Amino acid sequence: MNYQARSALKKGAALAVFLPILSHADMANEQSDVEEVSTITVYGQRVANNDPAGTSASVATALRYDPQVDLQARGHAEGQADIAIRGGLFENTGFKLGAVTVMDPQTGHYAALVPLNPDALSAPVILTGIDNALAGFNAAVATLNYEWQPMHSERRIGVGVGSDSLQYRSVKLAHVFAAAHSDKGIEVDYASSSGEGSRAYGDHDFERFFARAQHRTTNTQTDFAMGYQDNFYGWPGAYTGFANLPETDHTQSHLLLFNQRIGGKQDAPDTAYLEWGGYYRTLENDYDFDRRTTESGAPGAFDHKTRSYAIGLQGKQPRGSWQWHYGLQLSADELLRSTDLTHGTFNSRRYARLSVAPSRRWMIDSANHLTLRLGATFDASNRDDNALLPLLGLTWAHTDTAGVDKISIDYAATSQLPGYTALNSGVNGLFGGNPTLGRARADTLSLAFDRQRAEWHANVTIFSRRDDDLVDWTYLSGAPFARQANAVDIDVVGVELALSRQWQAVTLVAGYNYLDKQADYGVGSVDASFYALNYARHRLTLAVLARPSDRITLRWDNELRDQADNALRTGNHRAYATSMAFEWSPLFADRLTASLIADNLTNSNFEEFPGTPAARRRLSLKLRYLW
Repeated sequence: MNYQARSALKKGAALAVFLPILSHADMANEQSDVEEVSTITVYGQRVANNDPAGTSASVATALRYDPQVDLQARGHAEGQADIAIRGGLFENTGFKLGAVTVMDPQTGHYAALVPLNPDALSAPVILTGIDNALAGFNAAVATLNYEWQPMHSERRIGVGVGSDSLQYRSVKLAHVFAAAHSDKGIEVDYASSSGEGSRAYGDHDFERFFARAQHRTTNTQTDFAMGYQDNFYGWPGAYTGFANLPETDHTQSHLLLFNQRIGGKQDAPDTAYLEWGGYYRTLENDYDFDRRTTESGAPGAFDHKTRSYAIGLQGKQPRGSWQWHYGLQLSADELLRSTDLTHGTFNSRRYARLSVAPSRRWMIDSANHLTLRLGATFDASNRDDNALLPLLGLTWAHTDTAGVDKISIDYAATSQLPGYTALNSGVNGLFGGNPTLGRARADTLSLAFDRQRAEWHANVTIFSRRDDDLVDWTYLSGAPFARQANAVDIDVVGVELALSRQWQAVTLVAGYNYLDKQADYGVGSVDASFYALNYARHRLTLAVLARPSDRITLRWDNELRDQADNALRTGNHRAYATSMAFEWSPLFADRLTASLIADNLTNSNFEEFPGTPAARRRLSLKLRYLW
């Protein structure tokens, strides 16, 4: 059975599962007149725009202008994007949904391609340092930590058109069955989009099905989610960096996930909580570096399928003067089939991480307290050496009627294992592998100052990180066509500044990041990096969210960057990017919202990956109707 036939069968099966649920949720909305006890929790976000102009929204959309996240997109972020934080690589960032980190064992490029409606998730909390060591999994630098949003009843349909023949469609049906002491809810969501793209061979065809059931009480929340996503997109030079190659990438992914939370908030003092869950994910990937050729299914076809699954838990338990923080994740993955990842020593792997970190708080006086955190994580695998990694942190906090001030210093060591593309690719060629790669280690020391007031919040962090045996694709400057996965040692120094201010009708979020890297390649035959040294030395962001009236919302995101020099980049290393949206709810139709969205308004040509052409300006009009 060919790839297209399998895709059609899977879409039909997904429709067969979801349509009865859609009908049931719709009937429940018509029949139930019980008032809900649910409340809608509003999570703050660091960007203004959460809807793209060129396709359907995904979890990557809201990361494009995040002050702490450097999202590097190939064409558009929702097609494929690498997520880098604090100068790390795409594989160094984890995606955590509730209690478990959902992995992409093949490359890390597809970590953000989770088949979920982003509305079901909170804005991510970015975990670094000790927090990443405690709660992350196989993510040496940072973890994007998402929580499942409480449900509310809603019926919504959306349509849109835009430049480059964009067509967009979505529908969401959700209902909460309220009772005296608990809520039970169900939601289903469908989204799709297609378009020709802002460049030749830049087309996309996207489709996503998502369903979630939830049970919530005053002290617990249980979620069961499942999703299917079919994502085809083309972009010249997407992965190779050679703009004359019309590349395509077609992924199909399935996800089943369970999560339950019992107890209070994670950051509430003297409050116990437990969160546990599990997931099962498959991802099928068909990559072509030249769509004009005919595939034979032989080596060079770049067809792969992976499977990963895990169970995990995390929590906090007060014991006397100490708060015991703990986490555990057991994961396994398998390279089910591949035309090209056939040169390694194994196709399956099991992992485990256990973290324990007690903390204690001493009250200096009524306004000041000191908190000590110390502990360790233990990383294990059946395919590599194990690692015991320490962590230590100290925080001073001052609280008064004006707000809260904090100064903290922490040290954390983390480790990570490479994916199958790095391990099992042939040693020669554009994406050369290296079966000898092993566990990488990162040691991070950071100093932070945080000031929070009623209407504004400021944070300054200075950090230093030593990456040992970091997996990167390296090459000799004179031979950029021969890249190979190698272990590199890199010293990273950085500064992060963030400032947010809120008025009655306007919210501003500004950020600045500085990075400097010094790399040691270890061998004379390598002197250049394709990923690790593709970073912004200086990056400024500004998000503006304005609501001049109840019916009008203006959203404006900006990014100014000075990228580190790279010989493969054909354009300027300095760039300004901006996105803007205007939302209007007319008087004659209260339930209708019209959004005019523009991405890359300045039509910047900046190459986020050296040699890969930038997406051009995109415009769209999207309509959303609630009933």
